[in-house]
Amino acid sequence: MPSISSSPSVDTLTGSFLDKEDKINTTVFPVRCASEVEELSPAERARLLRKLDWHLLPPVSLLYLLCFLDRANVGNAKVAGMSADLHLVGLRYNIAAAVFFVFYSLWEVPSNIILKLFRPSRWIPTIMLSWGLVMTFMCFVNTYQGLIIARMFLGLTEAGLFPGVNYYLARWYPRSDRGLRVALFFSAATLAGAFGGLLAYCIEEMEGIGGLHGWQWIFCLEGLATTIIAFGAFFFMHDYPETASFLTATERYNITELLKQDSQSLATHYDFQFVLQALKDYKSYIQMGIFTGLLLTVYAIALFTPTIIDELGFSAANAQLLSVPPFVVGCVSTILVGVASDKLKIRGPFVIGGAFVSLIGYIILYTQTSPGASYVGIIFAVAGVYPTIAVTITWAASNAGGDLKRGIVIAMVNGFGNLGGIGSSFVYRDPPRFHIGHGTIMSWLSFSMLLSMFAMWNYNRINKQKEEQCRRDDITQDRMHEFQNMGDQSPLFRYTL
Repeated sequence: MPSISSSPSVDTLTGSFLDKEDKINTTVFPVRCASEVEELSPAERARLLRKLDWHLLPPVSLLYLLCFLDRANVGNAKVAGMSADLHLVGLRYNIAAAVFFVFYSLWEVPSNIILKLFRPSRWIPTIMLSWGLVMTFMCFVNTYQGLIIARMFLGLTEAGLFPGVNYYLARWYPRSDRGLRVALFFSAATLAGAFGGLLAYCIEEMEGIGGLHGWQWIFCLEGLATTIIAFGAFFFMHDYPETASFLTATERYNITELLKQDSQSLATHYDFQFVLQALKDYKSYIQMGIFTGLLLTVYAIALFTPTIIDELGFSAANAQLLSVPPFVVGCVSTILVGVASDKLKIRGPFVIGGAFVSLIGYIILYTQTSPGASYVGIIFAVAGVYPTIAVTITWAASNAGGDLKRGIVIAMVNGFGNLGGIGSSFVYRDPPRFHIGHGTIMSWLSFSMLLSMFAMWNYNRINKQKEEQCRRDDITQDRMHEFQNMGDQSPLFRYTL
């Protein structure tokens, strides 16, 4: 067997840096020419994807559950007494919630570029360890100024996880199978909303232990859990299909070929021209607008649901517990919509439909005064909007051709969308009816629906133009190598509606 250099090299398929072990793994592919490649049967394909699911989705879902739990627990801490202890009068709580998103949004694109250049099994756990430590030490916050600084660092350290994992999953699953997987991953956010209320209810009882308030224990214990899991993530995360130890040589070959066919053999290496393709594409900004309206709604729900329920007349403890059922419903609806959107191979109608259901919930919240009716409105709001996040990020990723452009677009969409968190932090300031907050969210949901309708029309229009070009110029699949650097501008690339 020929000797292997100890210096890192770049794999031509993944564009990522490989170490000795990775190079050895990639040399065991069966040697076949293109004419010898046999298409997998539906049963074989399903079995292979299920194997990926069992090894990939539980770890990344756990990471995101902890991420969203640590991000949104400030809402539970507020209800648990933080507001009084830190003298969060006026807009102080809103400002503390908002500063997170400024630094979070700025770091997403750079983080995904770093992820492209280095191994996911090292970069993603490093991100997690960083924010876990920040969250743990937030238990020592005892002033408003300290809370602001802590939230700034939390935003900076959490920034790379959501876009990074979405980019990571795009390196494992074909476009038509990605919606359900992203939905399962994102459903962890809804579980975080449910667990957040339940944990806060239990942890509040630790008031005074160790000289800490109950809300400080919320930060401490949830941060410690994240830190412990982060150390484990260095050992249970995998990098890419080409180096996956849980796959056989044949399985690695099959999933690699499946992904190559799905991507139309578009470029996977790093080149700054692909960054520019993402930045100059107007369709990236349409997806950013859609996602902003939806994510603004999600963060408003995560940050203020305990407060809204509290203002309905329930006690603080009951407000924590009553925040659980809406998120459980949101988790179920996220998974169901992910299954349906993959089966039908469309995204836009599910974005529009989910936003409409959420809009109904906010209309109820805006118009009704009874606690029972308002609580039903909260359930509609959560059940409608949470599925749209997974579908929209899958939609954006599927319609960005080329590996690096896809990573940049995911980071752009999520990064800009998270600026909506700044807006959601300030709109809920008129208790107990919160007309300003509910009315603002209704406007943004309507905006996302209209942009989604335009995006569907536009993608369909471009697909027809490409089909005409292929007929006119006799462009067939065997010429795909001619367009490998064109990204989704390739005449062979088709957008998902």
